[in-house]
Amino acid sequence: MSPETRLQFYSSDSSSPSPAAAHVLGISLLGQRSSHTQPWPALQVLTPLLANPAQQLQEYWHSSQAVRHGQFHDVRFGSDGHLLYGAISLDEALFADNRGSALQHAAEQAYRQLFSLLEAEDCRHLWRVWNYIPRINAVEHGMERYRQFNIGRHQAFADFDRPVDSSPAACALGVADGPLSIAFLAARQATQRIENPRQVSAFAYPQQYGPRSPTFSRAALADNGDNVILFISGTASIVGHRTVHPGDAAAQTRETIANIAVLLEQANRQHQGQPYTLATLDYRVYIRHATDYPVVQQTLQQLIGPAMRVVFVQADICRDDLLVEIEAQAFAAR
Repeated sequence: MSPETRLQFYSSDSSSPSPAAAHVLGISLLGQRSSHTQPWPALQVLTPLLANPAQQLQEYWHSSQAVRHGQFHDVRFGSDGHLLYGAISLDEALFADNRGSALQHAAEQAYRQLFSLLEAEDCRHLWRVWNYIPRINAVEHGMERYRQFNIGRHQAFADFDRPVDSSPAACALGVADGPLSIAFLAARQATQRIENPRQVSAFAYPQQYGPRSPTFSRAALADNGDNVILFISGTASIVGHRTVHPGDAAAQTRETIANIAVLLEQANRQHQGQPYTLATLDYRVYIRHATDYPVVQQTLQQLIGPAMRVVFVQADICRDDLLVEIEAQAFAAR
């Protein structure tokens, strides 16, 4: 990918001007619900921002090239011919007549549409996926809803002959209500996937975590012309495949950063340019209980420094014994 077609990232509150519409691939809107129709694909993440619950954060992915916007079934997308951002939201009620879990069928349908779009647009390589699942830890049909989602996602991967050990960087968080919402970045080039030697790969979890394992890689490096993007998946206080430090938000935060530090080490071995460091990452921190926000913030400042670039969001985590999940990204020059 040349510097002329590279992916760029821009974050602002709702009072700041947005990038030129002709170059916006897509946007995530965190916090307060937006009352405006967006001219580009938009993922609305209905989770409170903990620093300022009345605020809305806008995160833009945009290209230095002109972008074409379109719709493919239920997916709205933006593409510059080399990069593609898409967003899809599906109401589970539309799948209530199917046997079994409506969420499982909705997840399978969403990913089938996603993969069909990537084939139609010749952007076959998923770089990053964000999944937001209502009531993620609730038990329905005798199974936790996150596990139902994993079954549907895995089935779509299998139907499109996509190996689970080549999965993208991803996260899956819980929201109180609303549709199943998914956003994704894809490109014509594949990423370099990164695993964490401290952890069992998510796609190899034992069956105690559900009939189908989660399909994501711990991190990924993406060629972006004159720089390389590091995408760090949603990361939590897990060693091996087990949750550690249950009930202790500060200890879980420290363990999560320890896992991210290992991913940085792995990334820097593969990337021969400017090194990635904890201080150069852009973080999104999901906290289950708002009352844990002060201790999580203080712990991160001690570990990363007071100048850290971070957004704190209240959301449920994929396991009910996890209190914190952290995702991150960074651009590093070659």
